[in-house]
Amino acid sequence: MWRNAVKSFLRRTKGLNVRVNIRGSCSSRSEKKWIMPDGFDTGLKTFNSLTKQKEPLILAREGVATWYSCGPTVYDHAHLGHACSYVRFDVLQRILSRLFGVTVLHAMVITDIDDKIIQRGWQENISPTIIARMYEEEFKKDMMSLKVIPPAVYVRVTENVPRIVAFIQRIIENGNAYATKEGDVYFDIQSIGDRYGKFGGAGDSQESAGSSSKKDVRDFALWKRSKPQEPHWDSPWGQGRPGWHIECSTIASSMFGSQLDIHSGGIDLAFPHHENEVAQSEAYHQCEQWANYFLHSGHLHLKGSAEKMSKSLKNYITIKEFLQSHSADEFRMFCLLTKYRSAIDYSDSSMLEARVSLATISTFYNDAQAYIKGQLQCLPVQDALLWDRLAQTKARVMTALADDFDTPRAMHAITDMVYQGNCQLQSVSTVAGTTRSPAVFGAMMAYIRDILDVFGIDPLDNKDAETISQSGSLQAVVEQLSQFRSQVRAFALARQSSTSEKFPEALYPDRIPLLKASDDLRKNLAPLGVLIKDRGGNSTWELTKRAPELTDKMKPSTDKAVSG
Repeated sequence: MWRNAVKSFLRRTKGLNVRVNIRGSCSSRSEKKWIMPDGFDTGLKTFNSLTKQKEPLILAREGVATWYSCGPTVYDHAHLGHACSYVRFDVLQRILSRLFGVTVLHAMVITDIDDKIIQRGWQENISPTIIARMYEEEFKKDMMSLKVIPPAVYVRVTENVPRIVAFIQRIIENGNAYATKEGDVYFDIQSIGDRYGKFGGAGDSQESAGSSSKKDVRDFALWKRSKPQEPHWDSPWGQGRPGWHIECSTIASSMFGSQLDIHSGGIDLAFPHHENEVAQSEAYHQCEQWANYFLHSGHLHLKGSAEKMSKSLKNYITIKEFLQSHSADEFRMFCLLTKYRSAIDYSDSSMLEARVSLATISTFYNDAQAYIKGQLQCLPVQDALLWDRLAQTKARVMTALADDFDTPRAMHAITDMVYQGNCQLQSVSTVAGTTRSPAVFGAMMAYIRDILDVFGIDPLDNKDAETISQSGSLQAVVEQLSQFRSQVRAFALARQSSTSEKFPEALYPDRIPLLKASDDLRKNLAPLGVLIKDRGGNSTWELTKRAPELTDKMKPSTDKAVSG
């Protein structure tokens, strides 16, 4: 389904297998100008931080994207600020892979040696290695909980120190770094002329430690001499450990060579981290453009705060804490409703918006399913209108996602289609001889299921429902209970016959308590995770997740799951 849609889309944009013939990337030029890559046009445009504008996404190899991302520094639990960046880029990779047929080769570094890790080890009286391994595993579990697809490979810094030393040696040989008598090695900013400053901050001093030995205050450490009781490795300059930036250049180069398609990370990493990565990588490879595209995600803020969520500011919520009261799908929807490179405010109201968006889609999905099964009676459906709206939605979603992965615009198109579908699914008591149109609703359900699956969302949250249902036994009980209630309710709704126009048919007075009891049962089951809907003379039921503790504005009846 997706393959045909993509081919049609690319033909319209003239982007199918278009080879862009541009000169090679290696030379001695010393400008900051971005060079359009030589390769194959994906049909997408993406905002490139190197040019600060949208550019055609062109890959070196047809159907393959090399992608490197900065991973965590593993000294503590991951928080929602981390989750936001990783989930957003997971969505982008899913879109690129599932909708545009690009295989993403993703590598991520695990920074397992750092000042913060060493300090945490001293505080806990535990080896820094143990600290790093413990929080690395916690990070991976958190990513699984958020349904983030793992990279092709996680690479630890400590397992690549010999490569890092060799990488530094070549930069020195190329005339772009120097060793001090104390045993530190610094990158020589002046040696690359005006090529430094692609992301801004070119005139800023970066590191105070050892600044008296620097040639320029902007020079940054590639190798740090060891201090007492710190982990260290041997090198030509004495015992020490890698600087912060060199790890990413070395590992990305060892994985992908001198040419990288995409590099991603939070916007806070653009300078100095990514700036320095570019400088030392291009110095090592002696090429004028190492990474072709830099994608940066916006910060996550607590609403009302201008500061990003950060461990150092102690204004964070851990991923584990968040998942105690919200689902991974709710967080994904929260991320989808804003552009990946925009700042995003986290609050009860923003999470409620995400929850309501999911609930609206889930309600339509369940109602459409009930209609297809014949459990929901409606007036005649305008199926031609819905078929047309479905086609429009597919086109609008593809256009939005090809425009810098615009997920808010794509979700707006989807929810607009859902609204049109809901308008057609208005329940009525009786409809005699009405033509039904189940096929169009089946097609709409299939599309919603498929596109949300691309985003990593299950419209029915089946995994949670399976846990609640305990392998289906609860579903069978609820089915029997619902049937019994429907029979009692139908008996209570039966009306007395009357031949008088002045006194129309009325309910039997002695059966009204049965009707009230049926309504009470429906209301009492809802907070327990069983949602019964009366649809004229019929009833349907759904298992929902048991509502967590919410703010007063949040209603527990909005989480949908398995239906019957």
